[in-house]
Amino acid sequence: MDIRKVKKLIELIEESGIAEIEIHEGEDSVRINRYSSAQTVAVSPTPIAAPAPAAAIPESQQATSVEELSGHVVTSPMVGTFYDAPSPESGPFVTIGQSVQKGDTLCIIEAMKILNQIEADASGVIKSILVESGHPVEFDQPLFIIE
Repeated sequence: MDIRKVKKLIELIEESGIAEIEIHEGEDSVRINRYSSAQTVAVSPTPIAAPAPAAAIPESQQATSVEELSGHVVTSPMVGTFYDAPSPESGPFVTIGQSVQKGDTLCIIEAMKILNQIEADASGVIKSILVESGHPVEFDQPLFIIE
């Protein structure tokens, strides 16, 4: 794929509200993700193999690990991608040790190209942030611990 086409794609992504795009042209493929910490452009002359799925953690083991954490657990209300800041250039909404009030924005979960603000459902201090920015989250997955 021509590098000029890739540069043009990057410019179009920056001008639009699109978060991520993947294009296949013959045997070449390009994937551009706007929200990664460093903009990544991958050009591959051969098809990219899908990574092997991660082994699922048994539900009983997940429940035990959450129960061991003390404090109020804020869970994901949807499946999507977790972002700890409003944009890649700005700081996170909350940090460990920060005091939050009920209704304060904790993070954003992107689902179907819609950015959904997740608010604190209890007041307290952020004890733990359980997900890294840019990673996928599942419904009811623990995101934060508030003391």
